[in-house]
Amino acid sequence: MDASARIEAVYADVLRRNPGEEEFHQAVHEVLHSLGPVLSKRPEYAEAKLVERLVEPERQLMFRVPWTDDKGEVHVNRGYRVEFSSALGPYKGGLRFVPHLALGTVKFLAFEQIFKNALTGLGIGGGKGGADFDPKGRSDAEVMRFCQSFMTELYRHLGEHTDVPAGDINVGTREIGFLFGQYKRLTNRYEAGVLTGKGTGWGGSQARTEATGYGTVHFVQEMLATRGEELAGRRVVLSGSGNVSLFAIEKAQALGAHVVACSDSSGYVVDERGLDLDLLKEIKLERRARLDTYAEARPAAEFSSRGSVYDVACDIALPCATQNELTEKHAVGLVKNGVKAVAEGANMPCTPPAVEVFRDAGVLYGPGKAANAGGVATSALEMRQNAAREIWGFEETEGRLAAVMRDIHTECVTAAEEYGAPDDYVLGANVAGFLRVADAMQAQGLV
Repeated sequence: MDASARIEAVYADVLRRNPGEEEFHQAVHEVLHSLGPVLSKRPEYAEAKLVERLVEPERQLMFRVPWTDDKGEVHVNRGYRVEFSSALGPYKGGLRFVPHLALGTVKFLAFEQIFKNALTGLGIGGGKGGADFDPKGRSDAEVMRFCQSFMTELYRHLGEHTDVPAGDINVGTREIGFLFGQYKRLTNRYEAGVLTGKGTGWGGSQARTEATGYGTVHFVQEMLATRGEELAGRRVVLSGSGNVSLFAIEKAQALGAHVVACSDSSGYVVDERGLDLDLLKEIKLERRARLDTYAEARPAAEFSSRGSVYDVACDIALPCATQNELTEKHAVGLVKNGVKAVAEGANMPCTPPAVEVFRDAGVLYGPGKAANAGGVATSALEMRQNAAREIWGFEETEGRLAAVMRDIHTECVTAAEEYGAPDDYVLGANVAGFLRVADAMQAQGLV
């Protein structure tokens, strides 16, 4: 069987064995269709059926999470953890608490995490998890009770050498604190390295909160440099207004970019003078308010609940909200308005047709598994500090983050050129990540 036929057979089997999990199908399809040249060049990978093994999680956990609200009413949610690959190290990936979270979404995120983590070169495997719980509008006591119930089941599968979760959407320092406290209570161990994203006063890393956004901007810098360009003076638009977006704005502004628009679930705001980051942080992190509040405080800014933030003309677009948010229609509009580079701060925010539009137009496109790897890279650096009982300063940690992002960019470019697709960061990221995992799987035997 030639490489192309093998890949099609593997993908058909994924569809058969994982019905209805469209996001997982999408993530697998993207990776598999980058690997044809690798399997042709390295037939031993095909003989060992590494791809067939890699698309099947090592372990999938799904469990009941019962808890009581402040009125004493009982609620039952569902928790998930997909431990996809430990070939390079302990499973590593965030937990997200969002309504309607389903297994297929967690699997897509965990599968992406395999390659993202491999690209960092920091010895971590791929996993992801979460629950269909919404902490918004809940008291601290309610969130604490939910986190304690969640960890009461999950703790038996965790450990600093086994599985190390972090935060993700709606799981920040507060939630990590509650989760860690319950883990410590249940195990009778102060195992600091079992969770990352901790408070800096009790084992957390400086620059972890900023890392994903900062790292995405560092990756954009590296992409632009391949064409002799830089970020300074460029007009930037972002989706989202959470941690990733806020700190991408912060780093882009620090490097001289003109950031004019961002969004949330209610709409988007455009400020031609440049977004006021201090005001944005106050509104989103302290008041937890909607973006129309920003426009009320800045009369020259305009808020819209119609259309898309991608309707705003820009040189650089950074989708930082959620999966499949940037469609083919958005991509066509961005290209028409002169976009030069797109880098994913979120996981798989661009639909496949949108990616094809960018490729056909010659737009620099950085996929999430490469562009937003700064968050998990800094989580791995937090694990390193915990293991050594060390505390690094902000500048040292950010310096290491910047170096990791440069290395990831170099790996993507090198792999793309070696396998006949110069400037294709999708193929480059997939191939570079796969090669690192595949070699480890070969060395460890049939497990």
